[in-house]
Amino acid sequence: MTQVKWLPTPEKHDYQAAEDYLSLIMSPEDAARCREELSAKAGDLTHRKAKDILRASQLALLSKDNKHVASDLHKVTSGTPLSPILLVRGNDRHPLIVADGYHRVCASYWTDENTDIPCVLA
Repeated sequence: MTQVKWLPTPEKHDYQAAEDYLSLIMSPEDAARCREELSAKAGDLTHRKAKDILRASQLALLSKDNKHVASDLHKVTSGTPLSPILLVRGNDRHPLIVADGYHRVCASYWTDENTDIPCVLA
């Protein structure tokens, strides 16, 4: 079985992607605050299983045929490390928000649903 490799910290552009997404579901000011919080915790990674991230976020598992999931699966099989994902604890409506890395979570799940994914959790 192929094992997913991970970078030691998220890539810089992931934080902007997270803020862009978050600004769609919260105020731009709150999204910017979340970005700052995630960035401040970049070196403090926690690990969570792919299946648990999907359950807690209430997101559907994307198909292997999704072009972004397929691209990440190709990275996994070629040994290219993936960037850790960015998570934000939400509220009753959105218990967990995958601020950046949804496709990486799905690719990891398709590799092994018990994959331990490094995460920055704010």
